[in-house]
Amino acid sequence: MTAAHDSAPDAPVPMHLRLVSSENHAPSERSAEPPRNGTAPAQAAPVSEEEFRRALAVHAAGVVVVTARPEGVPVGLTATSFSSVSLDPPLVSFYVAQSSTTWPALRLADHFAVNVLAGDQADVAARFAKKDIDRFAHPTRWSDGPRDVPLLHDVSAHLICRPHHTVEVGDHILVVGLVTSTSVSPAGRPLLYHKGRFGRFLPY
Repeated sequence: MTAAHDSAPDAPVPMHLRLVSSENHAPSERSAEPPRNGTAPAQAAPVSEEEFRRALAVHAAGVVVVTARPEGVPVGLTATSFSSVSLDPPLVSFYVAQSSTTWPALRLADHFAVNVLAGDQADVAARFAKKDIDRFAHPTRWSDGPRDVPLLHDVSAHLICRPHHTVEVGDHILVVGLVTSTSVSPAGRPLLYHKGRFGRFLPY
């Protein structure tokens, strides 16, 4: 299961992250211990891509379509990696593949919308994951929202965001947005993605 269902090159210059200790940057006693027998422990090799995909497939994820209008042209892509990040300030995030053909335009937008898809919108999710089509043409139903951001109709929720931070992580780009406004459908049930298929949420 990929984070953003879309494709092609070009990515922003990555920002470099550094891990620091929470205790005045001092190394722990454990890390200061010399390796036994004078040799460092062997590091485990990463799993294969196929094994990794199989494990991730069992995780059910919500589905969103991220939309924007950079330079007056509406763009959008489907993502299954949407997540909340922080309450104060209100931050959300999603990942987009570095190979995305939509990201070079989307990255230029000064605002974007996260459209949380409803359970009956699998066709919308599939449409915004297809290549070489006009994703906003009929039968997509949408209208202009705040800051002229395209908003899809009949979704469970809209979150309007201002770009806050981006960083290259592996073969994807982490995009963090500052939420500036929201609207929620009271009866909305979300669309889910599980084992390569879309489905609906059924509560106990």
